[in-house]
Amino acid sequence: MNKTIDTVIFDLGAVLIDWNPRYLYRKIFKTEEEISWFLENICTSEWNDQQDAGRSFREATEELIAKHPDWEIAVRAWYDRWHETIQGPVHETVEILKRIKESKKYRLYALTNWSEETFPWALNNFEFLHWFEGIVVSGVEKIRKPQPEFFQILFNRYEVDPRLSLFIDDNAKNVEAGKKLGLTTIHYQSPSQLHKELDRLGILSRSNHRSLS
Repeated sequence: MNKTIDTVIFDLGAVLIDWNPRYLYRKIFKTEEEISWFLENICTSEWNDQQDAGRSFREATEELIAKHPDWEIAVRAWYDRWHETIQGPVHETVEILKRIKESKKYRLYALTNWSEETFPWALNNFEFLHWFEGIVVSGVEKIRKPQPEFFQILFNRYEVDPRLSLFIDDNAKNVEAGKKLGLTTIHYQSPSQLHKELDRLGILSRSNHRSLS
């Protein structure tokens, strides 16, 4: 057991759950270039961030359609067909989570930027979300990563000491925010990279399991 870490905090989207709006919009647009333009100019990440911070789907959708009426069908699809943006679990990362859980050596939490309105669907569809001792959801708290106050909610609610905790996230800004708060961090890029980083930290045993490739 790693003697300096007693808690592991996971991000969810793109780490444990394969979320990407392109999965949906490949069914609506003909080319990747069209999708890129739409996501950079209409349903932007900044627009979606506001829903992660608590804005309702209805308000977000109607506001955007008022600005871009010619794109109404594609805009409405973002939430009407939201589940199509999720491909499923990232199986290799879920297996890593399972190994950490079964070791019974670490407390497990999740800290996610996710809309309050869609997160119940995830809870109903991904059993591994129930392996965490607690999940802090931005849409519920009305604040999101990388704001330090959002991290602090988890620290306070579950009596987590950031100096003894590891934070895993695919977003570089979130990772940097975690570092500033005293967390040990891993900037997630792939299951195999995560496996190697966890091995390096002593959280996964090299001897009992083969490495992911």
